[in-house]
Amino acid sequence: MSIDWTEDQLQMRESARALSARFDGPYWRRCDQEGRFPQEFWDACAEAGFLGVMIPEQYGGSGLGLTEACLILQEIAASQAGMDGSSAVHLSVFGMNPVVKHGTEEQKQKYLSRSADGQLHVSFAVTEPEAGTDTPRIKTYAERTAGGYRISGRKVFITKAQEAERILLLARTLPYDQVEKKTMGMSLFLVPTDRGHIEMRDIPRMGRNAVDTNELFIDGLEVSAEDLVGEEHRGFYHLLDGLNPERILIAGEALGIGLGAVERAAQYARDRVVFGRPIGANQGIQMPLADVYAELKAAELLVYHAAWLYDHGQSCGAEANMAKLRASEAGWRAVDIAFQTFGGYGYAREYDIERFYRQIRMTRIAPISNEMVKNFIGEHVLGLPKSY
Repeated sequence: MSIDWTEDQLQMRESARALSARFDGPYWRRCDQEGRFPQEFWDACAEAGFLGVMIPEQYGGSGLGLTEACLILQEIAASQAGMDGSSAVHLSVFGMNPVVKHGTEEQKQKYLSRSADGQLHVSFAVTEPEAGTDTPRIKTYAERTAGGYRISGRKVFITKAQEAERILLLARTLPYDQVEKKTMGMSLFLVPTDRGHIEMRDIPRMGRNAVDTNELFIDGLEVSAEDLVGEEHRGFYHLLDGLNPERILIAGEALGIGLGAVERAAQYARDRVVFGRPIGANQGIQMPLADVYAELKAAELLVYHAAWLYDHGQSCGAEANMAKLRASEAGWRAVDIAFQTFGGYGYAREYDIERFYRQIRMTRIAPISNEMVKNFIGEHVLGLPKSY
């Protein structure tokens, strides 16, 4: 692989940086405090073509890769937007990938162009209260009917469901005890958010309040057979075309928040004078910032290596997970050190560090905890016995 960016990639990164700079700290503080979706930012991203970066050109997108998507989301996260901005758009950036890869031509014609131009909001519903990361144990069930399926069950930690017109939902179509392989018997659907059959409860949370996170209660949701994405009973495998990109994009966002925090902390350390000298002249300030900056840049290489593998059709499960692990840990440490650099001002909302501090913690547990990532590496990379 090459880590030399093309002129187009550099231009895209600069465009994302310039667009993000139009939305200042007060704008994002209001979104966070009011729990308001950043519609103006969304509209700007749609106009710039960011939402359709991975959607093929024949369906209204740019036809680019995960690398370009990661560059965009990293720049958004590094700005004042943080994860309120990146989370607002990343489901549209990667969420329709299973439809791109496995959807019917009718589904692609119907949904992809509307997703690319920002008309269609989508959400991703996999996790359940009793299953967690043990996805084969989900209980949401899609029962065959004369015209399609009737779905009932519960989902939890579902991002942006309140805004979504459609939800990419995983449900069992065969009971767990009737399949020889536990990852079989699940199917993927692109379902309508029918409020008559889906109750949504927003989950009060620590941070990233501009984008809703929900528990869903699904009761007798009738969907058409045309809403099935890919093959029946093979939804888990179709879902992988969304899961690995999501890990890589989350890693890119963690990088962005971390690098943005270090940049702000370094500027503050240059400007803040105590005892007649800038605090940045003190090794106790310099060294932690330098150390974590090096960690972030090392993680960045792994993130874009994983993206390159995905874009070139190569296996990237291990790399996607390792990128998420290293970037989220480095991002978390960077924001923590930035907070320490600001001292008491880190608590002040006007400096925004406390907002990023509340957001970055999520990258260590979502979309999968770093402990489960380590289990994956131990078993599937190092060949160690399964630990759970």
